[in-house]
Amino acid sequence: MANTKSAIKRIKISERNRIRNRIRLGKIKFYTKQFLKLLEENKIEEAKKVLPEVISAIDKAAQKGTLHKNTAARKKSKLMRLLNQKLSANLSS
Repeated sequence: MANTKSAIKRIKISERNRIRNRIRLGKIKFYTKQFLKLLEENKIEEAKKVLPEVISAIDKAAQKGTLHKNTAARKKSKLMRLLNQKLSANLSS
């Protein structure tokens, strides 16, 4: 257990931050799963509408320090790449 006043405060702050980070990461997972499910079902127009939500959640997490900026960029790039692959597959067939 913490002995000093500052250590007690740090425990409270770290717990608060942990909860905030879990909420942010949960939003990213939720929207990402929704986006990927729509892509699998070939509902590309709906996936295009969900994509800004995913990117916004990723950007906010990176801005607040929950995700590293390179991790955020990699996640966004992967989602865009998947969408573009589906679009090109639909155009060619």
